[in-house]
Amino acid sequence: MDVRGKPSLLRSLNIERRVVSALLMREVLTRYGRHNIGFLWLFVEPMLFTVGVATLWSLLSSFHGSDLPIVDFAMTGYSCVLVWRNVISRAIGAIEPNLALLHHRNVKPFDIMLARALLEVIGAGMSFFILTLLFYAIGWSGLPEDILKVLGGWILLAWLGCSAGILLGAMAFFSEIVDKIWHPMAYIMFPISGAAFTVDALPSQFQNVVLWIPMVSGTELVREGFFGSRYHAHYDVFYVIAVCTLMTLLGLALTRKLSREIEPG
Repeated sequence: MDVRGKPSLLRSLNIERRVVSALLMREVLTRYGRHNIGFLWLFVEPMLFTVGVATLWSLLSSFHGSDLPIVDFAMTGYSCVLVWRNVISRAIGAIEPNLALLHHRNVKPFDIMLARALLEVIGAGMSFFILTLLFYAIGWSGLPEDILKVLGGWILLAWLGCSAGILLGAMAFFSEIVDKIWHPMAYIMFPISGAAFTVDALPSQFQNVVLWIPMVSGTELVREGFFGSRYHAHYDVFYVIAVCTLMTLLGLALTRKLSREIEPG
């Protein structure tokens, strides 16, 4: 405690850690239950989606603008989509069904949305990690050439999804139109997010245009780390950081406003 009786920064961070951890465990039990494979669905579900997309693209021999292995290309692309898309989708609408939790003094709307967002990031990350090892073991895929770049791109996409999710989640509580708009937007964003094409294969006049879409830079960085010298990547890390920082600040401001106006259920 400081001299005014307010919690110290370290104590506040410790309380936040415990609150978010408890909300994470509650979300896992609520969503996946204790039956069948339970919490394993956390990463099995995104794995099934990724395997399905990779198989479909392989059967159709989809054009992706390069001579990269289609399984690796599909796995890196769709896994990147799952990070930001699932995080945002789960954060939107997180408050309404969990209003009763706000009776607890330390639980805030931000904590509820953050817990859901982190759960999706963990699930998508575990899915990508396990699929990489599994495909490598059966000879369908190689291993990443630069783990740090893959991790850097993944962190950017996770930050992008969390910041956008918290911002849109707070906006959705004030206006239900946000939820209605996001679902069709998620489908529109998929083909232009960089998952199904390489920026280098596009005409030069379009390359700078697609880099205005922040997901593209994150996906390109992940693929550069995965494929290494075989991949000519185009990305702007500082632009993505600027976008994420702006959305984070706006999201925090809006959730603070939400905390003051919301009434626990």
